[in-house]
Amino acid sequence: MRQPHSVFFDLDGTLTDPWLGISRCIEHALDSLDIERDSGDDYRWCIGPPLRESLSILAGSDLSERALSIYRERFSDLGWQENAPYDGIHAALDALAGSGSELYVATSKPRVYAIRILEHFDLLPFFTAVYGAELDGTRSDKSELLAYALSQHTVNQPVMVGDRRHDVIGAASNGMRAIGVSYGYGSVEELLAAGAEQIVDSPSGLIDVLQA
Repeated sequence: MRQPHSVFFDLDGTLTDPWLGISRCIEHALDSLDIERDSGDDYRWCIGPPLRESLSILAGSDLSERALSIYRERFSDLGWQENAPYDGIHAALDALAGSGSELYVATSKPRVYAIRILEHFDLLPFFTAVYGAELDGTRSDKSELLAYALSQHTVNQPVMVGDRRHDVIGAASNGMRAIGVSYGYGSVEELLAAGAEQIVDSPSGLIDVLQA
């Protein structure tokens, strides 16, 4: 008999599409600091990696913490709401939970924001626990975050589902399978190069892969 999986989901680019809020908050931070923006940059590359890393590139190391503070001012007020669950994600989570899989969230986003977003979009009830970074950056690295999450539970056939290489690398460093989703912000090439075992192009595809 097939044993259900313990499935860890990334948030941004996997459960929800956060681009509008993240890009607007980045623009707000850069404008507030009078940092010239590249008009051709849509900041999609910032979705996935820890935000401190991206802001250090955009604002420079000297201003990155100030940029992060300004970003969070807007994000905590408005940016977190400029977000949307992917079509089909509620149905996929419902099917997986209904088949006995235990579901978790493992995101580099601060946990306080992750829980707010999951509650707002009626996603929180699907998950046994939510793991995210602390506001000071602790556990923003996906490998460290997953190691911590795994230490808190007895899991069965753990799998990481995410859209960027950081998710795949974090899974590999903790002996987990990694499933990449191509509907997020990482390319198929990025995910395969990092070692993703399988790629799905829609939330419904997760049902077939994880119930196989």
